[in-house]
Order: sequence, then structure tokens, then C-alpha cells
Amino acid sequence: MSFINYSSREINCKIVYYGPGLCGKTTNLQYIYNKTNPEAKGKMISLATETERTLFFDFLPLSLGEIRGFRTRFHLYTVPGQVFYDASRKLILKGVDGVVFVGDSQVERMEANIESLDNLRTNLAEQGYDLDKLPYCVQFNKRDLPNSAPLEELTEVLNPTKVPQFEAVATKGVGVFDTLKAVAKLVLTELKRGS
Repeated sequence: MSFINYSSREINCKIVYYGPGLCGKTTNLQYIYNKTNPEAKGKMISLATETERTLFFDFLPLSLGEIRGFRTRFHLYTVPGQVFYDASRKLILKGVDGVVFVGDSQVERMEANIESLDNLRTNLAEQGYDLDKLPYCVQFNKRDLPNSAPLEELTEVLNPTKVPQFEAVATKGVGVFDTLKAVAKLVLTELKRGS
């Protein structure tokens, strides 16, 4: 849930990028970080494990305006992809305001996508969240690869509830900001509804 800092007049919102290992979560955040105005962002923090890393940074998108005189600061996180790091995933989901599920479009990664999406639902439920009631978007990354599954199949399997979805090539920035803007807008709509 969002945190209000009255002294700085900011509402802090947490958006978590979730998905299987090597699907492009880190690439999304690195692209956003590199293209964000230096005055509007904090430092990128990287917590490395032996095989994965979790990234985090915050930024203040001035273009999104204010809510009742408060600016909105977004804190973006990635989770480790491997199920082995489930405890870290659960911890990172604590207090989440919005989720982006990054699916790997490659046909041979479909099982990993399904497992990760099921794991997301389970971890959220353990903390009292329902994915279907959270601001949530799906990104199908790696759409440029020749072994990409058809969009209809990805949608049917990974987005049966028809939340906003985006095709992406995160290494080139395709669909990266579209996804972020969509989830940020959903989070802000939820905040306005609650205020």
C-alpha cells in the first residue's frame, strides 16, 4: 500500500516487475532508469545473489501530476526469477501497489511463465492480496525472436482476465514505457478512488 510522506508532500507507490528468470525484468528497469531525467530519479540499487539480482530505484514522473497537492513517487522493483528465491520474492511484494508480469514470448519458456504467474498469485494471496484486484499489466517481452509464441496463445494462457497487455522488446525499449505508463495510471486511479 502506498506510503504518504507529509513533509515532502509525496505519495510513494511500489510497482513490482515479476516473471520467470531471464524474461527481461531487469532490462525493463535498466531501460527506464537510463531514459529517466537524472533530476527525477534516485540511485539504482542492485542486490546480487549468486545467479540473480534484484534491482530497485525510485523516480518522480512530474508529468503524472498531483493528487490533492501531493506528488507521486514510484519505486520500481524486480524480483529474482528463480523459484529458489521465493522468500525474496515474497518480501519484495510486501506493500505492493501495482504489478507488471513480464512474460517471455519464447515458446519453450511457456511452462516457466505459467509457473511464475501461479507463484505470483500464491505469494500475493499469502499476504492478503488478490492479483485480480490489484493494478496489474502484462508485458510479452522478446517479441522480436523467431521462436516467439503467437500473441493469441500468450494472451489465452498468461492473460485470461484481459488486463492491459503490451508487446515488448525491452533491449530496444519497445513497449517498455507503454507498460510502465499503463500500470502507473492504474495505480493512480486506485489511489484517487481511495482518497
